[in-house]
Amino acid sequence: MTDRYTLDKRSLSKEVLLLLALLTADSIDDMAERNPVRFADIDWELMIRLSLHHRVYPFLYPKLSRMQGESVPSVVTQRLKWEYRRNTVQMLQLSGEMGNIGESLARLNIRSLFLKGPVLAQDLYGDISLRTSRDLDFIVPMEQLTETEALLVSLGYVKEEEFESILGDWKWREHHNTFNHPAKNIKVEVHWRLSPGPSKEPDFDELWKHARTSSQLGQNVHYLGREDLFLFLAAHGARHGWSRLRWLLDIKQLLLQEPDAGVLTGLLRRYNYDSVGGQALILAADLLEAPIAPGLSGLTDKPKARRLAQLALFYVARMVNLHNPPLEPEVERHYKYYQPAILTPWHQFLYAAGFLYPYAVDEKTLPLPKPLHFLYFPLRPFLWTWRKLTGKKN
Repeated sequence: MTDRYTLDKRSLSKEVLLLLALLTADSIDDMAERNPVRFADIDWELMIRLSLHHRVYPFLYPKLSRMQGESVPSVVTQRLKWEYRRNTVQMLQLSGEMGNIGESLARLNIRSLFLKGPVLAQDLYGDISLRTSRDLDFIVPMEQLTETEALLVSLGYVKEEEFESILGDWKWREHHNTFNHPAKNIKVEVHWRLSPGPSKEPDFDELWKHARTSSQLGQNVHYLGREDLFLFLAAHGARHGWSRLRWLLDIKQLLLQEPDAGVLTGLLRRYNYDSVGGQALILAADLLEAPIAPGLSGLTDKPKARRLAQLALFYVARMVNLHNPPLEPEVERHYKYYQPAILTPWHQFLYAAGFLYPYAVDEKTLPLPKPLHFLYFPLRPFLWTWRKLTGKKN
């Protein structure tokens, strides 16, 4: 690993550093023989929790199962074996449901692209048992969203919640709806955008041009092209602070497929994700020894990309879920700085401007007839100030 990708990892515990080494090692026995000190004084219960939190245990267990020595206690191997088997059963169930949903959508001529789940595991790892997935995510054209949701209801899914919305703001403030199947215990997220707005991203038709079809999970299971997939994974991982190593492992596996460096760089720059893409590359290279093609150096050499990568180590060092409050005060303070830092100046402007667009709460504060809802635009600052002064929620 060259200094180009080296970050300051002094904040990482010896358990996190060992986990990273195990994920990149070809042979754990050889690694233990070369560097036995690395395995000394390890909190193995913490190692189990780390592998579960970072959701890398399906990738790690097969390596442990081939281990001949006793560098890793059997209690660790046995626990991860149980988790590995449980995950395999779950992934098989999700695979069947993915095929069923894909086929049902195709019958209605609804185009769909699966974003994560078993199809991602199969494509990146060659085996659905080597990656975890707790739900199925797919994106459809906005004009077919209502029809898609009706189909899911007919299949026994129940919508989790309805967004409170005014003047159609849900279309860009949000990016997916969540459905649960009570009998099958499966969660599905239906996307109409890759990421929450306001932001610029490829539309569905552009994504569809580069779509691939699964050779293992069914002719109606379509998923993102390599370069589009990198953009999606990089944006998703950055938004969540790369707080799970599984997302970086996905990036490494994708890089091993050698996406077109020129196409990828152009795509990330076109949609203002070049710094975020560089962050993903630097983290994957330094932490997991991911191969970085020379054509991607323009992304990794950006000072902002390196700064964002260093900021993300704060979350790698901790077992946190940024979107599951309440957060510890230290984590919350860091995230308030990190969240706007990952945005470009244009995205920051759009994000700030979004507060001037009416919210559903404005209608609750001052109910107006629907034909007069346009008045909420000039009234928004006054209604926001009124709620602040009266102590009501904004």
